[in-house]
Amino acid sequence: MSDNVLAPKNATKVSIVVDQKRVETKAGTSLLKACLDNGYFVPNLCYLEKSERPAACCRLCFVEIEGSDHPVASCCVEVHDGMTVKTDTPSVRQLQTTAVKLLLSVHDVNCKNCPANRKCALQDIARHLKIGLKPKPFPRRFKEPAIDTVHPCFDYYPNRCVLCGRCVEVCKRRGDRPELMFTKRGFETVIGFFGRLDGSRQDCGKCRGCIDACPVGALTLKNGFFSQPI
Repeated sequence: MSDNVLAPKNATKVSIVVDQKRVETKAGTSLLKACLDNGYFVPNLCYLEKSERPAACCRLCFVEIEGSDHPVASCCVEVHDGMTVKTDTPSVRQLQTTAVKLLLSVHDVNCKNCPANRKCALQDIARHLKIGLKPKPFPRRFKEPAIDTVHPCFDYYPNRCVLCGRCVEVCKRRGDRPELMFTKRGFETVIGFFGRLDGSRQDCGKCRGCIDACPVGALTLKNGFFSQPI
């Protein structure tokens, strides 16, 4: 092997400054991961490690980077040596607060009857941003039906769903024939199911990855159905 072959990018350490404190991380790491790994909470819903590319659909993980004229989504930025980052500025918080309020305006806030209660990412983010779970001024609007029971293994609650896409990504990774996808458009967008649903009981019975990946309890196993995580 030639001596000129470069070492893998992720073998090189870089130093960055986050909220006035210097931290080290691997080159090529996303800025969001670098922040989270070093104890800086940056609100996010759609982030999954080992994704080929960031979904960047929740629009929550904004930070300010020195030299940039506007906040950026930290999941879409790779760290570089000398980068200076601020996670808590008025412009960042305004963007995050607006995004969360919009999510909550279409979210069925019925926490006591939700399996994700007290371990819900949306609850955690709202608490971090000091936002009530029924904020104003956005009017509340829900989808029909409130529960989609078409899948043989689990039920889908569209008014809990934050459309983060984590279930879609996990299903794509784990299944030879992924069954989950985004369907419809605009406000009507939901998670849909395709493939041979009559055979999904056997396939999904070996995996509850989509349920475990959901940050808000929008997917639940049907009563009496027991799966074995893989």
